Amino acid sequence: MSGVSQTSQWGEISWRCVPFEGLSAFDLYAVLQLRSEVFVVEQACVFQDIDGADAQALHVLGSVQGVLVAYARCFPAGVKFAQASLGRVATRASRRGTGAGHALVSHAIACMLAQWGPQAIRIGAQARLEGFYRQHGFEVAGPPYMEDGIAHIDMLRACAG
Repeated sequence: MSGVSQTSQWGEISWRCVPFEGLSAFDLYAVLQLRSEVFVVEQACVFQDIDGADAQALHVLGSVQGVLVAYARCFPAGVKFAQASLGRVATRASRRGTGAGHALVSHAIACMLAQWGPQAIRIGAQARLEGFYRQHGFEVAGPPYMEDGIAHIDMLRACAG
């Protein structure tokens, strides 16, 4: 998965899927900066982003000319949920609407399947993004709930290879 490039309508995205130990200090800084930009500043959400779970995750990074534009973290079954899970899915505001988010989720799913084999994947999605995740095979798996002041919904992607 590491080093995969994909050309989109707005340029080439270089994709990497790496364990925590494979992140350079530069990578980690860029990840934390993007997550803060999206989840704390844009969404005006005060929460503990650095939650101690990053060391257990695979990290999917999408960059254009060395700038991180898309990110997600992936967990094996039993860490966040009983199933493998996907979280902290973020794209830089300037890249939204270009297909970068769809490419990110596709790469994250592929990374998870390559690493851990065919299995179900769960996500605690923002409720407003239900349609987005449905396009990737996720289905609603529980009632809506509030998390950090934002409506969320659990979604599950059935086991597929």
